[in-house]
Amino acid sequence: MTIRTYGDATLRKPAEAVEAISDEIRAICEQMVEAMLRANGAGLAAPQIGISKRIIVLDVDGAFHILINPELIETSEEVAEVVEGCLSVPGVDAPVQRAVRAVVEGTTLDGETVRIEGEGLLARAIQHEMDHLNGNLFLDRLSPARRQSLLKEYRRREDSA
Repeated sequence: MTIRTYGDATLRKPAEAVEAISDEIRAICEQMVEAMLRANGAGLAAPQIGISKRIIVLDVDGAFHILINPELIETSEEVAEVVEGCLSVPGVDAPVQRAVRAVVEGTTLDGETVRIEGEGLLARAIQHEMDHLNGNLFLDRLSPARRQSLLKEYRRREDSA
């Protein structure tokens, strides 16, 4: 399974809710985990592999999570600007302002509801993957000038690859 990159239409569509945890959904989750691990990512959303479903996987600081239909419940008022990249926009990164704490609720593959509270990198990964489920990229959080500059650099890298 390949990770879709900037320009792929699936990355810009809000993902659809998962109706039931089926063998197909389990297989999608397995493919997502494999793709994330191969790319050394901290997280991955189903749209990044071309599947418009509300599924994210996270692998941060030894904590591994698969969440079906996650919902961002809470974020802190305190924010931090940290350099962020994306597996769907490879080779470029930029400082992005996000809440330093985030709480997400979702369903596990066993059908249990879980609540994950994260700070630092986990909070950032939660927010980043939730953006993907809503059809947004980290680029959308940049100023227009910074976004254009980053996209120019991205295209230059893609053209020389």
